Amino acid sequence: MTSRKIKVAEKESVRCPRPELLQVVEVVAREKGIEPEEAFAALESAIQRAAKTKYGLEHNIRVLVDRGTGEITLQRVITVVEEVENSMSEISLTDAKVWQPDAEIGFEFTEVLPPFDFGRAAAQGARQIITQKIREAEREHQYSEFIGRRGEIVSGIVKQAERHQVIVDVGRTEGILRYEDNIPRQIFHIGDRVKALLVDIRPESAGPMLILSRTHNDFLAKLFEQDITEIYDGLIKIMAVARDPGSRAKMAVYAPDNRVDPVGACVGMRGSRVQAVTAELQGEKIDIIPWSADPATYVMNALSLPEVKRVVIDEEEEKIDVVVEEEFLSQAIGRRAQNIRLASHLTGWKISIIPEAEDTARRTKESAAWISSLREYLGLDDMVARLFVAEGFHTVADIAESSVADFVSLEGIDEETAKDIHQRAVAFVESQEKKFFEKCESLNIQDDLLTLSNLDITAFNKIIDAGIRTRDDVADLSTDELLDILTEDLLPRHQADAVIMEARESWFQNEEPPAEEAVVS
Repeated sequence: MTSRKIKVAEKESVRCPRPELLQVVEVVAREKGIEPEEAFAALESAIQRAAKTKYGLEHNIRVLVDRGTGEITLQRVITVVEEVENSMSEISLTDAKVWQPDAEIGFEFTEVLPPFDFGRAAAQGARQIITQKIREAEREHQYSEFIGRRGEIVSGIVKQAERHQVIVDVGRTEGILRYEDNIPRQIFHIGDRVKALLVDIRPESAGPMLILSRTHNDFLAKLFEQDITEIYDGLIKIMAVARDPGSRAKMAVYAPDNRVDPVGACVGMRGSRVQAVTAELQGEKIDIIPWSADPATYVMNALSLPEVKRVVIDEEEEKIDVVVEEEFLSQAIGRRAQNIRLASHLTGWKISIIPEAEDTARRTKESAAWISSLREYLGLDDMVARLFVAEGFHTVADIAESSVADFVSLEGIDEETAKDIHQRAVAFVESQEKKFFEKCESLNIQDDLLTLSNLDITAFNKIIDAGIRTRDDVADLSTDELLDILTEDLLPRHQADAVIMEARESWFQNEEPPAEEAVVS
């Protein structure tokens, strides 16, 4: 808006410096921790309110306090508008041109008003406005101060201790430590000093309320960062933390420089460094382990086991099976499954602990099934079938999809035998595919059903036998219903989810509405 200040009526402005105002503003700003400009703004707002009370609320009154002398200037502002709604603060363009020929919409005329004495009511109202404005500025400063400290440790004195929460005085505001955010069985009394992580800030009418936590994973990490210079300086990085607050925690650390021992630095001489953090956390036992980019190594470090027999990784499912001897089984799982649960949270992998005897029995059963199928479908003798299974060729399809050269290297298999076995495997697979497609044709199976991903002939046979005929039949199933037909051994759950979503793709495609038929009269 373009502004031109033109006196509508010539009136002398009495210059009256008020140095005492400057002193008051300075004292208030210093005591409340706000900027002097915010105190000046509160003062101007209060004087404006008092002036409107004297001259009329319908007037547009502007108050200016000189930042150098404290002089107060009152102005009545009249704005040029197209249509006048308030004659006390607005003027039409036609009338404005009488005063100012080049006036335009948006121009402002100002009239200097004489100073006045505050009455008792006006002074009381002004005092309330100043108090309100200063409180608002103070709350805003407190919020701005702490919003940048989110995720940091704050300390304060317990002001109020209740059953479900503790109120902590952290200086110019308060923090709340709720029951679920406090370490179990830890009791605070009024006057106790508390350290906690600032996790959030909630604006309140009385000032920002800080949401504190002593159970957050980052609280443990920040305690180590405070006490250990190598972490603060970035020589050691905390990669992950998992906690059972007040009982046990695991922390994975990593040092980019191979010359730095991350675990030793965090533990300290005779455990001095880790004991300091443990004491702050009410005796919480902390396992510090080296982080590794290799999932198997990382998981074994997290479990803290002396010996592991075998590790099987399923990267798609982010699942790891750890095979251990019976004597280490309880140690691997931990009391109330605490060890395996914390290790799983720390690494992000779903961990299963399998006893060696159970793993051996399962592998024996699987091998027996594979050997039996190779003997039945390819006519291999027991020794040759076992040899193929031992080398990773578990199914007829595995053999058919491999080359003859892969078999020649097997002990006791010459080139002629390898070619014969490969030909039989290819012929069997082709025969199965032919029978499958003949079956699909006889049952009128739609072609789009057979284009679904993640399903092989075995899986298709099972869903067809279950009465599935079209892609929409699959789309109508839930994941659990599909897995009732195809077990998770045949189709993992995440792949079953993908099959269902692929079958439902046509549901989400925008189809053009049918064209209106012409009406023949």
